[in-house]
Amino acid sequence: MKPILIKGELTVLRDKRIEDAEQDYKWRVDEELAALDATTPLRMTYASYARLIEDELKYPAPWSRRFAIETHDGKLIGNCMYYDIDNVKGQAELGILIGDRDYWSKGYGTDAVNTLVSHIYTTTGLKRIYLHTLTWNTRAQKSFAKCGFVALREVRRSGYDFLLMELMRDRWEALAEERDAFRGESTASGGFDKSAE
Repeated sequence: MKPILIKGELTVLRDKRIEDAEQDYKWRVDEELAALDATTPLRMTYASYARLIEDELKYPAPWSRRFAIETHDGKLIGNCMYYDIDNVKGQAELGILIGDRDYWSKGYGTDAVNTLVSHIYTTTGLKRIYLHTLTWNTRAQKSFAKCGFVALREVRRSGYDFLLMELMRDRWEALAEERDAFRGESTASGGFDKSAE
């Protein structure tokens, strides 16, 4: 596949590299991060994990696309992906982790989700992006809602309670048109401040 580099307002999404494995491993063994992801901390050794990642990079699955999340100055702060890609139903599930706590609650996660959703809807024929977030993770839910995701219902999976959320293509297009119109009006009036977004 052709290498991908996607710039957002705060973040850059790029293809995963083997050099990411060491930092990814630290995040995967972190108990707090695992709890936010509804998993248990990784128990395998780093050497085993690195071999697994190397295989994933050599033989990528066609139903999944993984990206590193970096700041504009090149600092790796997390990962995002869309997976369970179903071209028949026209849908995929989205997942994100901001592993670097210094970048929590500062808009980086929201920007990464917006950037990934925009990439999906401008480069694929998918019509629906959905996600599952833990019912108690209100911070994540607020971030997803800012991106246009709508809460559908609570679901139970693997012993955890999740809120199922979705963002349909037509809703995303309507929101994008509204944002573009607002930017045009603000620029024309001289009052648009990008830092306020």
